[in-house]
Amino acid sequence: MEYLADTVTVIRHFSETGKIGKRAFEIINGIEQGEHHCYVSTISLVEILYLSEKRRIDISLEKTLEKIKGSENYSVISLTAQIVKLAESIDFPEIFDRLIISTAKYLKIPVLTSDKKISSANFIETVWK
Repeated sequence: MEYLADTVTVIRHFSETGKIGKRAFEIINGIEQGEHHCYVSTISLVEILYLSEKRRIDISLEKTLEKIKGSENYSVISLTAQIVKLAESIDFPEIFDRLIISTAKYLKIPVLTSDKKISSANFIETVWK
């Protein structure tokens, strides 16, 4: 199966810090074993760059890209005009999260996220607990 990981999930998994929900952890293990595929949005890469530069996270953009490139089980999904257009129809206050939601809708896949606002909005299927 295919999944989209949100920024927090990417950071926690690749930096091995913070908690990951039981079900999301099982899926991530499946991704690592080649049972699933995981997309990472360019939006998440932008957020990782920003948070890394502000020294708010323990993983750099370079290390994140190395981890993605080092496994055929991960792919970067670019922000396209179609995804941005889809975001226009989603009523969600935070723009980066809205773009993550629209990317998942565009790909028609669930998001690995701990974000309760995304989960409770019911725009997409989410996996965490």
